Amino acid sequence: MKRCPECGRDYNDDSLSFCLDDGSELLFGPARGRSEPHVSAGGQFDEPATAILHSTAAPGEALTRAQIHTTEQTAILSTGAEAEPQTTLNDSTEKRSFSARRTKPLAAVVVAIAILVGGFFGYRYFSASGSKQINSIAVMPFENRNSDADTDYLSDGLAESVIFRLTQIPDLRVSPTSSVMRYKGKETDVAEIASELGVDAVMTGRLTKRGDNLNITVELVDARTNKSLWGEQYERKLSELLTTQREMVAEIVSKLQLKLSGESEQKLAKKYTDNNEAYQLYLQGRYHWNKREAKEFEKALEFFKQAIEKDTNYALAYSGLADTYSLFPAYGNFRPNEYMPQAKQAALKALEIDPNLAEAHASLGEAIFYYDYDWAGAEKAFKRAIELNPKYATARQWYGELLSLGGRQDEAIREMSKALELDPFSMIINRQMVSVLQQTKRFDEAFLQNKKINELFPNEEDLHFTNSTIFEAQGKYMEAFEELLLAEKAGGAKPEEIQETKNIYEKGGWEAVVKRWGDEQLKFLNDKKEKDKNEYVLAINYAYAYAYLKDKDKTIEYLNKAYDERSMAVLNLKVNYVWDFVRDDPRFKELVKRVGIPE
Repeated sequence: MKRCPECGRDYNDDSLSFCLDDGSELLFGPARGRSEPHVSAGGQFDEPATAILHSTAAPGEALTRAQIHTTEQTAILSTGAEAEPQTTLNDSTEKRSFSARRTKPLAAVVVAIAILVGGFFGYRYFSASGSKQINSIAVMPFENRNSDADTDYLSDGLAESVIFRLTQIPDLRVSPTSSVMRYKGKETDVAEIASELGVDAVMTGRLTKRGDNLNITVELVDARTNKSLWGEQYERKLSELLTTQREMVAEIVSKLQLKLSGESEQKLAKKYTDNNEAYQLYLQGRYHWNKREAKEFEKALEFFKQAIEKDTNYALAYSGLADTYSLFPAYGNFRPNEYMPQAKQAALKALEIDPNLAEAHASLGEAIFYYDYDWAGAEKAFKRAIELNPKYATARQWYGELLSLGGRQDEAIREMSKALELDPFSMIINRQMVSVLQQTKRFDEAFLQNKKINELFPNEEDLHFTNSTIFEAQGKYMEAFEELLLAEKAGGAKPEEIQETKNIYEKGGWEAVVKRWGDEQLKFLNDKKEKDKNEYVLAINYAYAYAYLKDKDKTIEYLNKAYDERSMAVLNLKVNYVWDFVRDDPRFKELVKRVGIPE
């Protein structure tokens, strides 16, 4: 056994000469105590080719760790500056962290000499003796040491690719991308990450790009024992990124000592593309798609199309194209008939290339459900996606939405619960669970779920506005009004505007408040059309405005127009309480039949 005299870390691999954390020369046996603290290197960080981590301690301070910066949400990806050191470590209380140290000058020289003399490349460390089987893992977003947006897609995409590969292993639970991305930009201890995500092991990594050269450092830690299972450094060309990703996955599988079936081995060995340029373009497409903004979808489309140009048989790129086209109408005033048919076409092309691609089946289900209103076909597609990849949380989420909109609420909650179990920190899945619980009239649970969302993604305006809708659906109008006032305040409304809302409620009750919404929305939509005669204004928005005004004829008229536009929103006719006042109208019942909503 060896120990680092600086940080006190244990190493069972006696072949190692230097600490993987701080570059100090390792000693045999127990540590003999610490040397004096070292002064950090000044100036802008420029990671050496050896990627040895180093201290940021100031003169006279105890040795500390600096943690990797990441973003709060999947949709917002930062460039990530280096964090300030926080937690002071000692021999007995050291916590392994998701960290990025600066190399001590002397240690860097020593290591450089060792590389030149001994031909040492990278590092490996594995101590599995006596350890329990690892059944779950989280792959953290790689730290982008370049700290620029142009390289972010590589650091995020590489982690996402590794996650995607590992999900093919049936008996290994892998935290999905949306769950690990919440740690991007945060200073978080590995043990804390493992506890929050409920995993046995955590993999961290750092990436530096200089021209066409990549320096990638990874480490896999058993969070239960705080011991390193494996570490490696890759110095490769950008053109070797695809091969490097495959090597990482193979190493992880090996070090975790996973027993794979023949089918699992085939899935892991599967080559979705051999074209490295296509792979990089695909990563960029997913990077922009994950941001969930219309302007980012435009960028995603271009990258997916370019990936397909490089490799016309790249099924994943076609699936990404389908997912992008299908979400456009949900994120702005985009005509469904301009985007959804292209989504369907791309999904079918992906399945033509790879009939067993779970993502493509889910993409097809999304397209034919929200545009064709093909309930049976969409359910078949979602179930096939889940069959092929039971860990694909998005497929379960979309299937749960279908079940809920069709009135199969108990099944919907079970499916959404599975999706949340797989991806507990997905904002989208958490929000959808609130909707499902509301539609099932399980209001107390919806209220608690909404509170949970605010704890994960603090937003007081959203919290109180959703609470208001939950109380409104129950007929608890006083509580709904109080939450509305809190939402207005959190949203920055002026005191006089809040007072106006109070006056309206005092004079006409909750009904008057809702009527004001209808009047305001109708004016906004009409002004928009008047300003630009050619601008597309969603018919469903008019339907909601007239519903607030309790105008039956206009509400049904615009619901029918929304149906003609193939609006996604008409699928909620059966479960949305907003339509309760027209539910018994024969015209409404006929529309429900046309949409194909099950009895």
